[in-house]
Amino acid sequence: MGDEPSKKNEELRTLRRGVELGLNLIDSAEMYGDGRSEFLVGEAIEGIRDQVFLVSKVYPHNAGLNRIVGSCEQSLKRLKTDRLDL
Repeated sequence: MGDEPSKKNEELRTLRRGVELGLNLIDSAEMYGDGRSEFLVGEAIEGIRDQVFLVSKVYPHNAGLNRIVGSCEQSLKRLKTDRLDL
């Protein structure tokens, strides 16, 4: 998700519809679409953030103590949220 700009509106509608139908976990990662997926998810959950359990992951090269915090902070910005649930 987030890789093809022509599919953005369809992907946003799909995520929102999933939440309407009971989807409560959204799994993302900075590596999905090199961050583009997180931008899309952030837009999709705007206004409904509290309805989902949000998961994200860091690139393996960002998993060390020196980089993980910055990596997570960037994910939070892309996801337009103040927290990850996992």
